[in-house]
Amino acid sequence: MNKNDQQFMAQKIRAQYMEKQFTELDELRELDAKVKSPANIFAYAFGSLSAIVMGAGMSLVMTDIGAFLGMENTMIPGIVIGLVGMAMAIFTYPLYKGILGIRKKKYGAEILSLSEKIMNK
Repeated sequence: MNKNDQQFMAQKIRAQYMEKQFTELDELRELDAKVKSPANIFAYAFGSLSAIVMGAGMSLVMTDIGAFLGMENTMIPGIVIGLVGMAMAIFTYPLYKGILGIRKKKYGAEILSLSEKIMNK
């Protein structure tokens, strides 16, 4: 290892032990995460749930799970459950955009003023 590599490694290790200074840019990143995180978490959770519901409906139609559950005719309930899951999947994005819009309204002025302050330095 040459001298430059040693200095780089020493600086990298040293940086882990130094106190990190909280800057305005860090605050801006946190605010941005505050806006986006709830909408993203909702979209992932609701989208996953809708896929599971839709898959359950498809499983009722295409397999013999209904017979195992004691159902004679699984076609109609399977189609209904699948359509409910599909409707949930379709509405995931508009709901995500709605949550994101509400969060942007709530934190937008603060983010804009902080970003303006950072850009004008």
